[in-house]
Amino acid sequence: MNSTLAHSSVHSTSVGTLLREWRQRRRMSQLDLAGEADVSTRHLSFVESGRSLPSREMLMRLAEQLDVPLRERNTLLIAAGYAPLYRERALADPQLAAARRAVDLVLKGHEPYPALAVDRHWTMVAANAALAPLVESADAALLATPVNVLRLSMHPRGLADAIDNWDEWRAHLFARLRRQIEVSGDATLVALLAELDGYPAPAHATQAPRGETDPVVVPLRMRTSHGVLSFFSTTTVFGTPVDITLSELAIEAFFPADDATAEILRRLADARR
Repeated sequence: MNSTLAHSSVHSTSVGTLLREWRQRRRMSQLDLAGEADVSTRHLSFVESGRSLPSREMLMRLAEQLDVPLRERNTLLIAAGYAPLYRERALADPQLAAARRAVDLVLKGHEPYPALAVDRHWTMVAANAALAPLVESADAALLATPVNVLRLSMHPRGLADAIDNWDEWRAHLFARLRRQIEVSGDATLVALLAELDGYPAPAHATQAPRGETDPVVVPLRMRTSHGVLSFFSTTTVFGTPVDITLSELAIEAFFPADDATAEILRRLADARR
């Protein structure tokens, strides 16, 4: 889509309508949002109905209270007739060199344990050497750039057969993806969820119990040629970014959940040296 068409599409939806949609997505009343943003309920009502145009400062204050992603804050600004505020650069852009070095340092520093960086659509943008044993059984086509980590995990020719607790891990990933959709309203993620939901279960899968709450830590247990590897994971994001690319970048780091996994990973790391 060219920029003229994209801007026309944005302008076809009023800033008031967009704000109302974000407020409803956050399950806030006009009274709640007006109080948090220190504006009058009457003025907010006028903005949402299109009877009043918010100033740039007010619009950004409302977006902050609604926790609107940076990409969508630009959409709000354009819809109101203002210039976008946040830039989006490729991670290889020289101006993001320091951030890219930080990502590489975190990934390298996490070895001998696996870690990878993903963008907002779960496309892998970087990984450390320790990830290789986890993906060795996947079809080469799913490892060709760009690699979607969720598709790789759940696809029948990906890692599904290797994930020992497939049902539990699938439920965990789907819960995360649904929360991300709720926060972002991203149509690409909605389509990705529908695609993943259509994948067949591997032969070893059992029906996961419904209606149970997620455990505090969901393990990932994988069968590999080196033995069963068991992990728990953490997610790291950049603090207070003002660039869209950095705001949407996350580092997924895996830690050994038992001594056997730690020993296998240390042995594999020694063999790579």
